[in-house]
Amino acid sequence: MSEGRCLLSIFDDVKGKAEGLVNKHGDAIKRGVEKSGDWVDGKTGDKYKDQIDSAQKATSDYVDGSAKADGQPNVDGSAK
Repeated sequence: MSEGRCLLSIFDDVKGKAEGLVNKHGDAIKRGVEKSGDWVDGKTGDKYKDQIDSAQKATSDYVDGSAKADGQPNVDGSAK
């Protein structure tokens, strides 16, 4: 196997493992991001609320989309 193919194989393996973790622990990821964002909002007096809310929504959408793309049920247990 060439060095380039070996490197791609490693990246594919890491990507697959990361997607598996997102699918398995999506609820915890979403809760953690929501809790951290709320903490930052509190510490900054909502100065960055729009940006934080946007990041929280993007994370939630990514987690939900990752589960759907993998053929797994939605993280919240709802039907696709």
